[in-house]
Amino acid sequence: MHRVARHSLPCPDRHLRAWGRNVTALAVALAVLAGCIRPLPPAAVTAPEVSAAPQARPIRAAPIEAPPAPDQVTAYFASLEAQRLSNGLLRRDRAPRDLPVSTHLVEEAFVRVALYEEYILTGSRVIERETPASLRRWQAPVQMQLSFGDSVPDATRAADTGFVTRYAARLAGLTGHPVSRVDRGGNFHVLVLNEAERRASGPRLQQLIPGVDSVTLDLVRDLPLTVSCLVLAFSRSGTDTYTDALAIIRAELPDLSRRACYYEELAQGMGLPNDSPRARPSLFNDTAEFAVLTVLDEQMLRILYDPRLRPGMREAEARPIIRRIVNELMAGES
Repeated sequence: MHRVARHSLPCPDRHLRAWGRNVTALAVALAVLAGCIRPLPPAAVTAPEVSAAPQARPIRAAPIEAPPAPDQVTAYFASLEAQRLSNGLLRRDRAPRDLPVSTHLVEEAFVRVALYEEYILTGSRVIERETPASLRRWQAPVQMQLSFGDSVPDATRAADTGFVTRYAARLAGLTGHPVSRVDRGGNFHVLVLNEAERRASGPRLQQLIPGVDSVTLDLVRDLPLTVSCLVLAFSRSGTDTYTDALAIIRAELPDLSRRACYYEELAQGMGLPNDSPRARPSLFNDTAEFAVLTVLDEQMLRILYDPRLRPGMREAEARPIIRRIVNELMAGES
């Protein structure tokens, strides 16, 4: 990663949970403008029928002037969740029988999610094209600090705090890396804010992540209504080792969609920055087909923190190691 002039904190990896790829393209374009261009089972078993992959389709809503009224945002996301459910999306089966996970699938999904990016810069245009990237992850313990805006009811705060606490422990178990929820002093900040609170969050973000760049602040403030949540991961050393992260979760999201955001963004912030249609069943694609961490996602997290891999590795060096890790993991589950 390149460092931003004037700051010791370089530009972040950005992942946004949205309906269409155009929003992610916007995030990449913003990063470019800020100077953030990275150089950067047994044979006797009959496999179940595999379901056709759902197509990512943008949800069209009536135009809402910015800033929208709170009830408009709440109604929009309630409608969005209802439409997703009616389309068979937001599935909650962690190990779907219609989508068996093979060693080849795990290897390919990990490579595409951990070692590729979706967009490249050609001249002044951002083009959708898979581009090789280096492996990135945390070295220091990950301390997730959950904060709520005043708009979030006490019951939601209590339920979400319990959820994130349990999920952090699950991530620690999967990765073998220290991950926990803390009340203060965190390095992975998770903010649950409504529209007005998010737009006014700039000073708070500057306190939580000193040296954060203005493009990131603008991105958070002006988050399009088509984006439900996002995660930003930073490296203060300018290397492929993360030192800080920030997740923004919309407080207006219904419970299922909000939990899906926690699942995806907190896992993504561990070092799985890309989305790919090859990752299925997975949170890490553009279809919103799943609302929970799947068995494939769990395997990718295990691989990411295997000590045989190192931050900065590229595909050519990492793939033989990844294949050995996958074969060991899948043999252990057979």
